[in-house]
Amino acid sequence: MPDLLLLRTPSANRVYAGEAAALSAAELEICAPFTRDIADVDLAGVGYLGFVADELTEDQLAIVSTQSTAYALYEREGALLRPLQLPDVEVLDEDLITIPKYQGKTNEQFTRLLLNVTLASVQREADGPRQVLDPLAGRGTTLSSAMLLGHDGFGVEADEKAFEQMAAFHKTWLRRKRIKHTADITPVRRDGKAVGKRFDATIRLEGRTLQLTSFTGDTRDSADLFGKKKFDAIVTDAPYGVVHGSTTDVRGGGKRDRTPARLLKDAVGVWSSQLKHGGALGLSWNTFGLSREDLAELLQGAGLIVRADGPWERFAHRVDASIRRDLVVAVKP
Repeated sequence: MPDLLLLRTPSANRVYAGEAAALSAAELEICAPFTRDIADVDLAGVGYLGFVADELTEDQLAIVSTQSTAYALYEREGALLRPLQLPDVEVLDEDLITIPKYQGKTNEQFTRLLLNVTLASVQREADGPRQVLDPLAGRGTTLSSAMLLGHDGFGVEADEKAFEQMAAFHKTWLRRKRIKHTADITPVRRDGKAVGKRFDATIRLEGRTLQLTSFTGDTRDSADLFGKKKFDAIVTDAPYGVVHGSTTDVRGGGKRDRTPARLLKDAVGVWSSQLKHGGALGLSWNTFGLSREDLAELLQGAGLIVRADGPWERFAHRVDASIRRDLVVAVKP
């Protein structure tokens, strides 16, 4: 019955301040059901995430290694710590995530956490790389995070400038890394007219191929853009001030409704229709704009089963004075 200590990456404490312990503990409880007695442990002024496991197989070690704040793992033997080798679970270099720096970027560790707990909730066997959609893709942090772990990434983004920046970065990064790939932007046409753009990148690694596809467009048109394609997981960070809505979204009185709540009411049903049965939708949002209860009602109305209680109630944390972020995951039966 190993007594284990997971050392968090140093930046985790800086990013989440005093809430890193609670967030990482909830994440581990969801993603690693083979663990128990999860608790914050302080040794000589250094914070660890302590837990117990009857044994750790290679697959279980890989799950621990995937955790958003995982840095090093130790087995405690009395007053001594014995390091355990964590497997390398990333198929691409992590600077795919860390190089881009821009205002409004969702912290990459939180993106990884949201991706992890969503994929852990998928109730269907994998038939290859997981197909992960971010319908509010921005400049692609979620898409890159999915690819880093060997999954295919798909997106929709209304801001054409953000779309262009995402595509340009990936093309440059792949070329500089000398990775075999193809990457191109092509027009999307309807009735002979260009109505948007599409970016496709195919990455050829030893023993596997990864796909990245993203469209310009309104997230509420996501199902039309992808047609019959369905996804294992939809993972997205809802905007705190909506910039992803349609430019023609006028709702009475000649004023545009730009609230996150309005966007989610319009989009959740569309996103649900794009999930495979057994797939999961993971969404983070600002609770100051929409309560957890109201969001759960929206998800249930779209035919999804919301994961609740226990660790699912322990992800809320303050980002700044106007943002209290939480996450919710719901499964399509």
